[in-house]
Amino acid sequence: MSELTHFNEQGRAKMVDVSDKQISTRTAVAKSSIKVNEIIYNQIINHTNKKGDVLGVAQVAGIMAAKNTAQIIPMCHPLNLSGIDIAFEWDTTDGYEILITCTVKTTGQTGVEMEALTGASATALTIYDMTKAVDKGMIIGPTYLASKSGGKNGDFKR
Repeated sequence: MSELTHFNEQGRAKMVDVSDKQISTRTAVAKSSIKVNEIIYNQIINHTNKKGDVLGVAQVAGIMAAKNTAQIIPMCHPLNLSGIDIAFEWDTTDGYEILITCTVKTTGQTGVEMEALTGASATALTIYDMTKAVDKGMIIGPTYLASKSGGKNGDFKR
């Protein structure tokens, strides 16, 4: 089973050994979104939600999630991240949707796609958690990798 990199000789899961990979600067950008109703939209933009600053708390949650990805995704390598940025943008063309962009960067031997995806996901989940008392019908997603750079496989852009 040597051609399958995530399985050992017994056919059981293992974390891949990246010690022979080249060190390079690696960046990943993940996106997610959450559709909210008008009441939640107004609470967020006017800072009147009873739980506090929704986007501020969600941003910190996303950063914490990206930093701790290896704790919740079993085969992820613990990484020394050099930067995490989470940005928000409102799309009000068809309702109220918060667009989330999570950018993660490191210099290392493996990529940061999972960290960016985890950060974007946790950000959306935190917005849901902080506003669910108003409406439990919010819709999260899609969540996806928008781009990545660095590493053996090169760059990717959706």
